[in-house]
Amino acid sequence: MNRAGNNPKRRIAVQDLLDEIQRARLVTVSTYVASGHHKRNPGDYGLERTNPRPTKSLCDAVRILKMAEAKMLLANGILHGMVSPHTPGEFPKFVWSVDGNGTVYEAKTDGNARGAYHGYPLEAEDDFRAYVLSEWKKRCRLVGK
Repeated sequence: MNRAGNNPKRRIAVQDLLDEIQRARLVTVSTYVASGHHKRNPGDYGLERTNPRPTKSLCDAVRILKMAEAKMLLANGILHGMVSPHTPGEFPKFVWSVDGNGTVYEAKTDGNARGAYHGYPLEAEDDFRAYVLSEWKKRCRLVGK
């Protein structure tokens, strides 16, 4: 079963919401935590068990990402300003990133663990995926990557 996509509340903040210093600080205070609800395989995440939910995207459906790559994707998303609108000094609810294969990932934090993100790939049926990819390409071009 596919996860319900196309959440109308998801928005990417304007690129200059955070300056470079604010982005770098946000990277240092944000963490990536694995969720067994999004995994079939515990990989190197230190999970004792996995419990994939039918309504959740599987982050290892295409391939198993190492913890280091998941952390890098989170950091790259923040550094490129691919975050949801939020008040500087607080944590954005969403961070988006794209890997070298063009797979679009969404990381999400919740009210109970602000700054601790879990991530998953956006499925092809999710219309927001194409928007994230186009915005990623624009922002990477602006920073010369």
